[in-house]
Amino acid sequence: MLAAQFMALLDVFIVNVAAPTIGSDLNASGADLQLVVAGYAITYSVLLITGARLGDRFGHGRVHLVGLAVFTVASLACGLARGSTELIAFRLVQGVGSAVMIPQVLTLIQRTFTGEARARALGVYAAVIAVGAAAGQVAGGVLVGADLLGAGWRPVFLVNVPVGLVLLAVGRRVLPRGGGGGVGRDTARPAAREGARASDWPGLVLLGAAVSLVTVPLVIGQDQGWPWWSGLSLAVGALVFVAFCGYEARLARRGGAPLIAPRVLRHPGMGLAVLRVTAVMAVNGGFLFVLTLHVQGGLGYSALRAGLTFAPTAFVFGVVGLTWRRWPAPWRRSPAAAGFVLLALSVTGVGLAFKGGGHGGAWLFVAYAGVGAGLALAFGPTLTGALATVRPEDAADAAGLLATVAQLGQLIGVAVFGTLFFNRLESVGVPAAYTSAEALLTCMFALATTAALGAVSGLVLRRR
Repeated sequence: MLAAQFMALLDVFIVNVAAPTIGSDLNASGADLQLVVAGYAITYSVLLITGARLGDRFGHGRVHLVGLAVFTVASLACGLARGSTELIAFRLVQGVGSAVMIPQVLTLIQRTFTGEARARALGVYAAVIAVGAAAGQVAGGVLVGADLLGAGWRPVFLVNVPVGLVLLAVGRRVLPRGGGGGVGRDTARPAAREGARASDWPGLVLLGAAVSLVTVPLVIGQDQGWPWWSGLSLAVGALVFVAFCGYEARLARRGGAPLIAPRVLRHPGMGLAVLRVTAVMAVNGGFLFVLTLHVQGGLGYSALRAGLTFAPTAFVFGVVGLTWRRWPAPWRRSPAAAGFVLLALSVTGVGLAFKGGGHGGAWLFVAYAGVGAGLALAFGPTLTGALATVRPEDAADAAGLLATVAQLGQLIGVAVFGTLFFNRLESVGVPAAYTSAEALLTCMFALATTAALGAVSGLVLRRR
């Protein structure tokens, strides 16, 4: 299950390093490249909660395998795409596969483990999520740099095919086919009442429309000079989101089954977790996307060198994510807040290291390591704390909710900070490396501000 989780998350970020090569090979615009990255996250984030409900209805192991099959076939199609439009369309299908596959991982952890074992499993789950982000950059650089059989960027998608086939074969033998219970146990299908929870189609349509109406103009608007429809789309998207919230509230009052169960939202610490997960994943997505654009576009790094740039971040994230629970007690007080503060300082350090068009120095690697540690401390304890005490019957909703906001955070990070980078890039009329460095520094200050808000949010919500 975690291997499939890692593969899907790798695919969110592996494309970042391949983006410049994809752009030159397919003659894709900046907006096309953002849609190649963000399109996957759009369908992924919108359909995650529905994917969790489908697991409740048809069995988590069975639904996981269906999603894995869709993801594997879509990966093959992406690797064979002949144009940017085809690639964007197949990336949307990849997102659908992930949305069906991934929620089952967290739900089975919730329903299989209890107590300290559950906390440990959630810690490994959280580490896999963020290590997949940074490792995707490294793997993307290695695969594009290797140029296997002259295929250029295509192996970043095609590598999923053999891995997916192996996981399908293994999964058919070891995963439960029914709706609950532990791994390896064949359980009965849940009652029809549980199955009905997967069918809030009006809510799903409203949420999908709201996300699309807000995301598409952020991604495409800058490339097209911010036409009149982009502002209208953002405004309508906000109104549709308000309509979605109102519909979900009315559905809950009538005794229906909204996409997000109200009792999950009322769970202690869930509101703070939603805010912090959104913030940390927005910083993560924005940081990886704009830094890749700078080192490849502004500094002329090869795909391999650009990918290896993120190795310190990936390594430190993995170490901190897997060990923070064993640190001395005084070090584990408010780890998420400390992580956000460290993250804010570190992304600022990265921006300053590249200031003036330089290649940074030894302190740059310290800053990279700080970003990895900050992300791990901000994300892992937040996720573990929110889910460790959730009741098994709420596992699917809690898993879908936090997985959704994590992907929406990634999507917001790529769209908002990518747009900020491109806008700043056009406004500075000096040589490319200096221009890109100035755009990067602006983005890093904005990312630091977002991280600082994540740190302060806990104090504000606890006081309230």
